[in-house]
Amino acid sequence: MAVPPDVVEKIEAGYKKLQEAPECKSLLKKYFTKEVMDQCKGLKTKLGANLLDVIQSGVANLDSGVGVYAPDAESYTLFKPLFDPIIQVDYHNGFGPNQKQPQTDLGEGKTQLLPDLDPEGKFINSTRVRCGRSLQGYPFNPCLTKENYTEMQDKVKGVFDQLKSDPELGGTYYPLEGMTKEVQTQLIKDHFLFKEGDRFLQAANACRYWPTGRGIYHNDKKANLTKFLFNFT
Repeated sequence: MAVPPDVVEKIEAGYKKLQEAPECKSLLKKYFTKEVMDQCKGLKTKLGANLLDVIQSGVANLDSGVGVYAPDAESYTLFKPLFDPIIQVDYHNGFGPNQKQPQTDLGEGKTQLLPDLDPEGKFINSTRVRCGRSLQGYPFNPCLTKENYTEMQDKVKGVFDQLKSDPELGGTYYPLEGMTKEVQTQLIKDHFLFKEGDRFLQAANACRYWPTGRGIYHNDKKANLTKFLFNFT
């Protein structure tokens, strides 16, 4: 299916806006040349993402540092004339498209190798490990539908349900939609609850249908916390 003419017009208007904005110093403006635009403006991924989905936040926010969001996994290859130089030259400083990430190592059986950073307990109150994952077969947030959010939440809740009998990981999933004031107050007090995204994410259509499909899971000891469908760059 071709990219609709009105979307192509918005892409071209976005290019013009960037070029006419001397105050804009984003990586989008730096690498979004007319040649790149002409090469990519008519392309669409299998999940329906187009170039406008990639650039719209950077066009709306001229003070963006980067200015692009990948709306699905295929976008990195389909729109590589734009993504590759941003990633390789500036964002990841030399990490090219033919290079590979290191082999996955989740540290199983190696925790004893980690030194105690605060053996006397004077400085560290808590630690946080942050990671992000996407679900295969779905686009990223800029192109997710309301139905996608609901389906993904149901799938992840099914995984959480399997953890209930685990003494360490068993806990509760709290969907934001329909959350009572009492639960909300307690989660805010525990510094667990998050809020809707910023203007850069909003301009990328990454906050649509809020709070549908969003929630948090933590174990009963409140030592392990999962925020679901919030971070999606």
